Amino acid sequence: MEAILILTSFPEEKDALKLAKQLIDQHIAACVHIGSQLTSIYHWKGKTETAIEISVVIKTSSARYAEVERTIKAMHPYELPEIIAVPIIKGFPAYLQWIADEIIH
Repeated sequence: MEAILILTSFPEEKDALKLAKQLIDQHIAACVHIGSQLTSIYHWKGKTETAIEISVVIKTSSARYAEVERTIKAMHPYELPEIIAVPIIKGFPAYLQWIADEIIH
């Protein structure tokens, strides 16, 4: 199993919590970290925008990426949500095994 982190953000903590619960309940992710507020500054449609967002980090496998992406897109209020996958190159083997065990293949 190739463990990955999927990074996203939500404008509201309640929506991030709903996403986390759905991913965990469906065994699509082993763990979801919901961070504190952060400020995002970015270009969107020709303007510089500033938004307060909640950081979300999802621990899953590359085999489950498409399901996580579909779930985020279905639940996200943004037209173009951040969805970025980062491979976990190394990690505590027992922890990585726990991720694998929690995800139904």
